Amino acid sequence: MFKQPALLCLVVLSLLTISSVAVQAQQTKPAREAKQNQSPDRKPRQFKAEPDSAYKRWIKEDVAPIITDAEREAYEKLKTNSEREEFIKIFWHQRDPTPDSEENEYRDQYYERVAYANEHFTSGKPGWMTDRGRIYIKFGKPDEIEAHPAGGVYQRMSYEGGGSTTTYPFEKWFYRYIPGVRSGVDIEFVDSTGSGEYRIARGFGDKDALAHMPGYVPPADDLGSYVREQDSPFSRIETLAALEKAPEIERTFIGGIDTPKLDDNPLNFSIRADYFKLSDNRVITAFTVQADNRDLSFTDSGGLQTARLNIVGRIVDLTERRVGAFEDSVITTATVGELTEARDRKSAYSKVVILAPGHYKIDVILRDVESGAAGVRHLGLDVPKYEAGKLATSSMILAARLESAGGTPATNQFVIGQTKVIPNLTGLYHRGQLVGVYLQVYNAGIDQTTLRPSVDAEYLLAKDGKEIGKQTEDWDGISDSGQRLTLARLLDTKALEPGDYEVTIRIHDRVSGQALVQAAKFIIVP
Repeated sequence: MFKQPALLCLVVLSLLTISSVAVQAQQTKPAREAKQNQSPDRKPRQFKAEPDSAYKRWIKEDVAPIITDAEREAYEKLKTNSEREEFIKIFWHQRDPTPDSEENEYRDQYYERVAYANEHFTSGKPGWMTDRGRIYIKFGKPDEIEAHPAGGVYQRMSYEGGGSTTTYPFEKWFYRYIPGVRSGVDIEFVDSTGSGEYRIARGFGDKDALAHMPGYVPPADDLGSYVREQDSPFSRIETLAALEKAPEIERTFIGGIDTPKLDDNPLNFSIRADYFKLSDNRVITAFTVQADNRDLSFTDSGGLQTARLNIVGRIVDLTERRVGAFEDSVITTATVGELTEARDRKSAYSKVVILAPGHYKIDVILRDVESGAAGVRHLGLDVPKYEAGKLATSSMILAARLESAGGTPATNQFVIGQTKVIPNLTGLYHRGQLVGVYLQVYNAGIDQTTLRPSVDAEYLLAKDGKEIGKQTEDWDGISDSGQRLTLARLLDTKALEPGDYEVTIRIHDRVSGQALVQAAKFIIVP
């Protein structure tokens, strides 16, 4: 009785299973065929992130003479720019003879040698690529140089076999000692083509201009004889091979980069960078350093209470090449009666550097001369590119002081154009204190009828995200025929309650239709 229903169920289940498989096959077959027939150009590929041009140039040009094969191999395996940046830090740190100091003397000296080589040894190709350039960059200035820039008649040295010959232009460089090479290294460079490119000689005969003339007498090494051990074929090959290698690294670190100790008594300070257009490819980069007077040591000097600070700054690009530096002393003074009030204020310092658009880093060290307290700050710089004809702005600055510079030279501290602007790095203002707002606008459209900027600019003030005030700009301060407009305004805070605020500047160019927004936050305290 029960066998037929059971068999029927089994048949139905089998049919359902076969149907399911058939449907699945119908659904997956086109997908498989599409995948198989997919054009190779349309197949997804896995790409390794290519390094930025600066990182490519660093490995192929900047440090080509001194990087070891192992370092090059390790660098080429890196996948991200952050990994490459860390590698470069370690690369230079391993070569720094004084890692606890602020400067890396080896790196600075290296780039000075590269500049010298490019200036003095360039001949159809950059100086750093020539034989003289590479030797100079690796091992520095030789202890002695014997130059024969015109070639001509030459009396061979006794160890060369003696006698007289005629030579191409050549130079002899002598190093008393080269680490990893040997003591007493003689290197000859010969310009056999008359092009100005001197190449390392493999033997004394390389400089002989009459080598293929009848009656020519070859030097001693060509005859298989030599007086000095260093002139033997095997010694010469070893020396030339050693000169081709990267210089020895005289000091190494285990466990990555050490953090140099500046002082057990740290000095706190703030740093800020602001950017202003000078030309399409040059940007005024203004640095502001600010410290609390209460952290400084004041001593009596001629009846005045005086604090002295030393400031050192070093700017490098992504490959750690130094592109700028500054070192200054700053003095803050107050009378005995003013000292208590002066301690509640801040001391500020400004430095302007011209940079090309790009990414940089700056290290700033501030040291109190009297107490020895010191601090260091590292800041990444993203210097903008101001394109011709495109509406753009400078950095927006909230200022502690904002006033006309009058006849003050533009080279003085904190002077930007016709305005003296002292940034407030903390963003804190006491109620009743004026809040300075400064901004430059570039490439604004001009109304050809009124010859005034055809640009709308609004100041919006908000508290806790709610708009509480609005003002417009009347462009009384127009300059440079609209190519550089200055927004400089003082905001009264007497009616503002303590709290967090944000000021926003909205700019709309009616000629081009372009629009920009800049905003900055500040805090009002009682």
